[in-house]
Amino acid sequence: MHRLVVRPKMDSSLIKKTSDFQKIAILFFTLYCGSFPALLHSQEKKALQVRTISIPPYGIISEGQFSGIYYDLANTLAREAGYKTSHNIYPYARIVHELTFGKTDLTIMFKYKELEDHVTYIAPLPSLKNVVIGLKGSQFPDIQSLKHKNIAYLRGAKFSDKIDNDPDISKILIRDFDQGISMLFAKRVDAIIGPLDPIIMASNSLVQTGKYPELTLGLPLIVSERTPWVQVSKHTKSDISIKNLTDHFQHILERGDLKKLRQHYLAP
Repeated sequence: MHRLVVRPKMDSSLIKKTSDFQKIAILFFTLYCGSFPALLHSQEKKALQVRTISIPPYGIISEGQFSGIYYDLANTLAREAGYKTSHNIYPYARIVHELTFGKTDLTIMFKYKELEDHVTYIAPLPSLKNVVIGLKGSQFPDIQSLKHKNIAYLRGAKFSDKIDNDPDISKILIRDFDQGISMLFAKRVDAIIGPLDPIIMASNSLVQTGKYPELTLGLPLIVSERTPWVQVSKHTKSDISIKNLTDHFQHILERGDLKKLRQHYLAP
């Protein structure tokens, strides 16, 4: 005996509504899946690529840990301006290269002519004195007295146009100021050039570790005064608000953070 099965007849308008809903659901799912990598990429772009110069006390690498005046200052600026960071400490030359190609978003260092078309200057820090200094007993009363002398000069840096453009002053490139002080102590160079703070810090460190306990520096010759700047690459791929950074950095300076950092890192 056959059982008669009566199937309810679907309303054609209901079928159409269901079909339309499925199409919309598929469309939204497709758009979401397609935009998901873009969302991840957008989140990645929010992390500022920050670089600090590898010169103590501005950028310090010790036992795999990063610190320093500019390192801490840049971290504070990025954090208070609402940015996540990927922060490394690199030599001058590498940072200059990365700013040019947008691999570094933000740094703190002197202005360089080759970067004028590639960076936006956010805010200045107090100026620093660049000096030439030798061992105790050496005398350099003026730049003229440096002719036919060997000067230890940090690779990638520029401290004095007059010295840079004088062919009679020999520049011996160094990777850091520790190397420069070692060469000075060994009398492989007559003097070293650079900001006074890192030169003194390198000298004190080598004395305190016992490597050169009798090391004593002479009187410095001031050869230039230059201003470090917070600067952002014009080729950055991150969404950076210049005004936001400027306002926050001004607030950081006004409350004395830079002064506190200098006291911390340059304490005897």
